Amino acid sequence: MSDVLETAGIMAQDYDWYVSDIDTNYTPDGFSPEDQWIRGEELASLVQDHKLQFNWAVFSAVPKGFRSTVSAVPYADGNPDYWNGKNAMPQLDGALFEIVCWDSSATILINLPAEAQSRFIAAYSDTRPLSKARG
Repeated sequence: MSDVLETAGIMAQDYDWYVSDIDTNYTPDGFSPEDQWIRGEELASLVQDHKLQFNWAVFSAVPKGFRSTVSAVPYADGNPDYWNGKNAMPQLDGALFEIVCWDSSATILINLPAEAQSRFIAAYSDTRPLSKARG
């Protein structure tokens, strides 16, 4: 996750995050694998201080200080919206964008800011869209 944020030029501390559907290679002290709200500063520290691999997880970025009732928990594993040909949108109400760790082998970026998207694509030339634009 640290590499994804750095490559895209996203500062975790500029947002707050709802992290869900979490499966990691280990659980460091002070971090729970339960779905949770986490301040951007805490996320930045977590990914900088630990070599934590998120096998599965959905990181929903929201404006700092934003909290909402989570009526439908964002999820990655088995989510048909990634593959049904429609333009995927963040699952959490109020989320600006979403970063999905998919089966420890892929990263799905939903609604990323244009500059962050361009940076990521420039660094990873094999990046592909989930669906083709409709004309």
